[in-house]
Amino acid sequence: MTAKHSLATAVRTARKARGLSQEAFSDVSNHTYMSSLERDLKSPTMHNLTELWEVMDVHPLTLLTLAYAGDSRKAEQLLAQLRQELEVVLKERVTL
Repeated sequence: MTAKHSLATAVRTARKARGLSQEAFSDVSNHTYMSSLERDLKSPTMHNLTELWEVMDVHPLTLLTLAYAGDSRKAEQLLAQLRQELEVVLKERVTL
């Protein structure tokens, strides 16, 4: 399964939805990094993403859902799939 939309687009979408400028992330990154990230020129580490999520005050899965789904209709389908998969995985974990 590949992301239908880039993580870069998801970061930019979430940042703008929160009304944040790239400069709002100055405590965790610089403007150049944010610009490069949003233009898909850099691949963030989990540590970098965690810091960004904290500034945006969104759950990490929100960005990943945006990256894989892109819009709310497809996001609903993806979330339904995730619920089903989690139920199966968690049920199997209990039986192990």
